[in-house]
Amino acid sequence: MLAILKTTPAGLTRSEEFEPGSWIDLVSPTEEELQRVSEELAIPLDLLRGPLDEEEKSRIDVEDGLTQVIVDIPVLVREDDQRGYETIPLGILVHPDYLITTCLRPNPILGEFERGSVRGFATFWKTRFLLQILLRVSAFYLRYLGRIDRETDKLETELRQSMKNEEIFDLLGLQKSLVYFTTSLRANEAVLQKLLRTKTVKMYEEDEDLLEDVIVENRQASEMAKIYADILTGMMDAFTSVISNNLNRVMKFLTSVTILLSIPTIVASMYGMNVDLPFQHYSHAFVLTIVIWLVISGALALVFWRKRYL
Repeated sequence: MLAILKTTPAGLTRSEEFEPGSWIDLVSPTEEELQRVSEELAIPLDLLRGPLDEEEKSRIDVEDGLTQVIVDIPVLVREDDQRGYETIPLGILVHPDYLITTCLRPNPILGEFERGSVRGFATFWKTRFLLQILLRVSAFYLRYLGRIDRETDKLETELRQSMKNEEIFDLLGLQKSLVYFTTSLRANEAVLQKLLRTKTVKMYEEDEDLLEDVIVENRQASEMAKIYADILTGMMDAFTSVISNNLNRVMKFLTSVTILLSIPTIVASMYGMNVDLPFQHYSHAFVLTIVIWLVISGALALVFWRKRYL
């Protein structure tokens, strides 16, 4: 999808033609749309196609007066009624007359700009627009990290009540998401630091202050992701130990019950032999054998109970 948007006195408007000062938004674009942008704006196709690769790394490219910033953004993924989080590349190309964003799929970060939810946003302030996008990226990382923290607390409560495979798998999914977030935030921080050091795009004093705010937000998100990942790892280890301990307790109980049940079998087997046995001519021999194995089983059960095997 190709969208051309421009800030006017009437607000953010859409256009069919490329006008200087416009924002060109490419979301899962077709080959024809990429060719059109490349030919009309004299932009190499490689710069437009780069962010469409899911494995593309965060980086800054400068080529023929064009500056492209690629960062990883968080996205919400739903599969089979399960919700998870992952990261995908977002390309932001600063052209002398345009700002071009390229992404694999629609995302709420750019959606906020399209809805006019971001204050002080204008498509013709390209550097400010770039930094505002980066700031929203860090804000969404923090937002999703807050959700992950709440979901972790909920799963912990459920696991305390009953151990189920579904909750364990959900925790594994959250742990995987935190690995994605931690790796992407670290790569984004390197991009932001390079943007601050090299000043590949023209910045005013206010823009530099905004970039510092972006770096602070990104660093905060990175630290939170690391903390949550450590907490989740510790929680997984703890629940693994609990599950193993519960299994040992069950096996100990079943072993004790098996031993107790084997005593009547042994006594009955002995008195089932075709040889001379004690009390064989006694009229109450059956009752007596029952009393014998009850006494032995009771004594053994008492020992097991004191040792907390039962």
